[in-house]
Amino acid sequence: MANVSVAAEWQLLYNRYYRKPEIYPMQWKHIDLNRNKVAAAPFGGPIAVIRDDSKIVQLYAESALRKLRIFNSAGVQISETVWKHPGGRLVGMAWADDQTLICVVQDGTVFRYNVHAELQEPNISMGKECFEQNVVECVFWGNGMICITEANQLFCISDFKNPNPCKLADPNLDEYPLCVAVIEPQYTMSGNVEVLLGVNDHVLLVEEDGVQQLGVGVGVGPLQKMVVSRNGKLLASFTHDGRLLVISTDFSKIIFEYSCESALPPDQLAWCGMDSVLLYWDDMLLMVGPYGDPVRYLYDEPIILIPECDGVRILSNTSMEFLQRVPDSTVSIFKIGSTLPAALLYDALEHFDRRSAKADENLRLIRASLPEAVEACIDAAGHEFDVSRQRTLLRAASYGQAFCSHVQRDRFQEMCKTLRVLNAVHNTGIGIPLSIQQYKLLTAPVLIGRLINVHQHLVALMISEYLGMNQEVVIMHWACSKITASLAIPDATLLEILLDKLRLCKGISFAAVAAHADKNGRRKLAAMLVEHESRSSKQVPLLLSIGEEDTALTKATESGDTDLIYLVLFHIWQKRPALEYFGMIQARPLARDLFITYARCYKHEFLKDFFLSTGQLQDVAFLLWKESWELGKNPMASKGSPLHGPRIKIIEKAQSLLSETKEHTFESKAAEEHAKLIRIQHELEVTTKQAIFVDSSISDTIRTCIVLGNHRAAMKVKTEFKVSEKRWYWLKVFALATIRDWDALEKFSKEKRPPIGYRPFVEACIDADEKGEALKYIPKLTDPRERAESYARIGMAKEAADAASQAKDGELLGRLKLTFAQNAAASSIFDTLRDRLGVA
Repeated sequence: MANVSVAAEWQLLYNRYYRKPEIYPMQWKHIDLNRNKVAAAPFGGPIAVIRDDSKIVQLYAESALRKLRIFNSAGVQISETVWKHPGGRLVGMAWADDQTLICVVQDGTVFRYNVHAELQEPNISMGKECFEQNVVECVFWGNGMICITEANQLFCISDFKNPNPCKLADPNLDEYPLCVAVIEPQYTMSGNVEVLLGVNDHVLLVEEDGVQQLGVGVGVGPLQKMVVSRNGKLLASFTHDGRLLVISTDFSKIIFEYSCESALPPDQLAWCGMDSVLLYWDDMLLMVGPYGDPVRYLYDEPIILIPECDGVRILSNTSMEFLQRVPDSTVSIFKIGSTLPAALLYDALEHFDRRSAKADENLRLIRASLPEAVEACIDAAGHEFDVSRQRTLLRAASYGQAFCSHVQRDRFQEMCKTLRVLNAVHNTGIGIPLSIQQYKLLTAPVLIGRLINVHQHLVALMISEYLGMNQEVVIMHWACSKITASLAIPDATLLEILLDKLRLCKGISFAAVAAHADKNGRRKLAAMLVEHESRSSKQVPLLLSIGEEDTALTKATESGDTDLIYLVLFHIWQKRPALEYFGMIQARPLARDLFITYARCYKHEFLKDFFLSTGQLQDVAFLLWKESWELGKNPMASKGSPLHGPRIKIIEKAQSLLSETKEHTFESKAAEEHAKLIRIQHELEVTTKQAIFVDSSISDTIRTCIVLGNHRAAMKVKTEFKVSEKRWYWLKVFALATIRDWDALEKFSKEKRPPIGYRPFVEACIDADEKGEALKYIPKLTDPRERAESYARIGMAKEAADAASQAKDGELLGRLKLTFAQNAAASSIFDTLRDRLGVA
């Protein structure tokens, strides 16, 4: 009998059964669909209702102001707001995929609302041209829309997430099209939206860059109504002579046609899955399939057809129904007279409940097909909205599993989980009547997102926990919503309420909740919340944004993350006075060191201020010294450049600072002499007009003066810097040799006995390849070893041998022999000497 009562509700369309169960009796009151514009979201989404301003309607006990009201699918009101937008009458209204309500008015302005009837800024304008021409009609799809103006021009927004209105190609129409349909971008070859316009006896396909004419030779005739199937491949259309045509969207062939009793075009035309088409007139809903007689449903009240992926929801003033094809698994069980294994298993359960032996007979009949029967019962349970029927079907599956070892038991468990979720959201208070196919297509994370958007946080949390999903998204959204709605609750009390829930989820971002609190003007609560954030990378930026710079710097230094510390340092740098800033970082060594490292490279002046404020005079001096060198590298610092004046002053300033510290006496003296040297070098460059002195050493300065013949200047430098006699002789000897002034060198050697001896004279001459000049000084060498080596360097073997014999040094003789290895005669002289002296 149960089978008969279930199947009695079905309608047969050729060889396929359809059913139309009532999902909800509508909870709203005084809602007449005829008097209102209605937009219903797919996947059991919300319903938006507003009084239709294009109709003259009688006002009962209601305000003349229009209200936009949003209900769930059971008719329970979620929110409402007064409609008071300029721009003309409301032309189109629909829900986007993310459950944003899109409202388009005559002047092309697009207003967006969330499910709480809160206006989402900014509004979108379709452009000046659309504004001037006025919008007549809109066609929507998932995340986009097209609108048609009075001038028969088409404008498009392809994605409301990135609203960029554009104009489509001009269709060059003299009259307004008879009907409009859209092929979504995901189903077109170009990836852009394609608009179908019914014009006279053909159809125009309009894209952004062109217009095509379709259906000329197919004989479709003038089309009054058309709608594209969910997969974008088929087009259902109603012709002027009352025929329903299903055509491929490229108009290559007519799939099937049906002649209706009336040529009057239907008010609504919709696909029911992919198997049938629905046509609605004032009091009749006609379902037409490719074969067989159509099915008629009569209504005494207006209805709205809401297409879904697996059927159509039918909204009326009093109820919400779901028209769908009966699943094959359900047919196999409940079809009248069915003897399929699934039906016998279901029947066996009934006998078992009555303690009848017939249960065992049924199981014996289907033992070979028991796995398939169990699977059918599980599948049929998933497609049922009635909870008691779900339970019975699952009991039948469980009963069959007890006698079957080859069955996937996790399939049963998964179905139980899914049905518990679906039954939870089917509840009237939540009002999301998802079928199992819709749920699979929507996915659990999206469903949870929709639940939290309508503030059903508890249900969302329970589903997340039940399905083993991350609960952070739900708790975070709840916390932010709680803060927004709890303006009257003190910060400390609200903090305890929030922490009680936030601690349920490990690793949750307290910083994000604190940021929301700050955005809502509760800075103290934000500071209290951020203290509980364990991740410095999230905690520190938020502390900065709420003005807690001291705490942010402390947390950043404790983390040891140099990037975070620099973030805080730069932020405070812009906000605080310099002295206050210096005081903050001086107490934190890591922050101070990082600041100094950065400022040494890029902010010398600021770093000098810091060192002065902390009494580090020597560091200021070293910075000044570095600046003087940088100034010296300036390309303009040449040929007596005036830049050397400021440079000297900088060095003198550094010297002054160093002189104030007892520990840096040497550095102070060095700075003083450096300034004096640069001043002298600057004067020399001015007089000689050669930029070759500045930044050279004292020795180089003296040498250069002698080379240039300016002996007086060289002597002045010697006197000023107390250059020693030995150093002076070394410098002058080699300078005179460099300019090959041998007379002056000889004269210089005779002024007095050189304190450095005559060896530098010899080396200078030999280096200049003047052996004759070297012979003037070699005999004056007192050390026979030096004399022998000098003779050897100018190739005089006999004289070298004589000098070496005086030294009586066998090692020296050996070296000299190697020097003259190529000269056999010279080598024999050294061998003879070694033998005579008796050295090895």
